[in-house]
This record gives sequence, structure tokens and C-alpha cells, in this order.
Amino acid sequence: MPRDKRHITADDIIPMEQYDLIRADKKQEAILRKKLTRVAVGPNATAIFETWDSMWLQIQEMLRIEKGGAAQLPDELAAYDPMVPKGSELTATILFEVADPIRRDIFLRSIGGVEDHISIQVGGEVLRARPEGDVERTRESDGKASAVHFFHFDFTPSAVAAWRSGDGTAMLVMDHPSYGHAALISADTRSYLAQECF
Repeated sequence: MPRDKRHITADDIIPMEQYDLIRADKKQEAILRKKLTRVAVGPNATAIFETWDSMWLQIQEMLRIEKGGAAQLPDELAAYDPMVPKGSELTATILFEVADPIRRDIFLRSIGGVEDHISIQVGGEVLRARPEGDVERTRESDGKASAVHFFHFDFTPSAVAAWRSGDGTAMLVMDHPSYGHAALISADTRSYLAQECF
């Protein structure tokens, strides 16, 4: 699989009968990967940094679940390939989770526009989240935020160097007036993502 090309193409997708033979191993790899790519930010937000492998697995799983075959594949590639880090960025799926549905609705209505209040801070730089442009993430009609967001963090060369060095701190920050939290990004996570994404 040409992960170094930073794209997933139709040639990377394997037939379902072959995928089923390795699926258990790939799911186990995903569990281990999430230990390095999952960052909790406050009580209700979880960021999962994406990689070529995580997006490849997502496409294979969608094809397996929906059984759309070759006709479905272009839509899955269009949806998930943009979230493969392209060499000078990190990408992340951010989930806002509240178990109780009534409290969840109230919470999501309180954090409208949160997509404009998320950043990574490293090496003295603030790298603002850039939402993946496919879907509106805060409804204009009532200001309710989506529970799921997809982000790019565009890194400068100096930010990449600071991230790779492991020096200082790296933080994922949410500075929304109704949800102000930050989380340190561990050295192990920095090292893994530097290898996979830059």
C-alpha cells in the first residue's frame, strides 16, 4: 500500500474476500493505534488523529457494511481520502459526547461555532483548525453544533520541527466560551504522528 503517496486510490482497496481474511488483525491494529491517536479534551470531547491506515480501514469497513462494491467506492474515496494527512498537516475527527440525549441536545446548542475555537499549540505557534469543507458543522437555523467534526491542522515547517523534536509541550486547545479545555499531547503520540503524518 503506497502510504508514502499520502492518498488512497482504488488500487489500494482489496476485494472483500481478501479483506475478510485480515480483518481481525486490522481491527486489532486499529485498537492499538487509537491508544496513540486518541486525546480527550475536557469531559465531553475526544479527538482522534487520523492516518493513512485509519482512513483505509474506514473505507474497507464501509464497503463491507454497505456492500456497494465498485459503484460505492468512488463516494468512499471522496469522503475519506481528504482526511489522509498530506505531509504538512495533521487531521482529526473530533467527537462531542454526552450520554443523555436531552443533555446532549442542550450541550450541542451551547457550543455552536466551536469549529472556530480549536487549535494545536506547539513550538510557540497556534495552528487553528480548518474544518473539512464538505458539511456545515453548526446549523445556521438554530446554532446547534454537530456532534462530529473533521479538521485539518496546517503546520508550518517550524511547527513540524517543533513537533518532531519532542521539546516543550504540544496541546490541543478548545477556547469556545462555553467549552474551554486543553489537553497535553503525549510524547508517544507526537512521535507516532510525526512518523505517520509528516
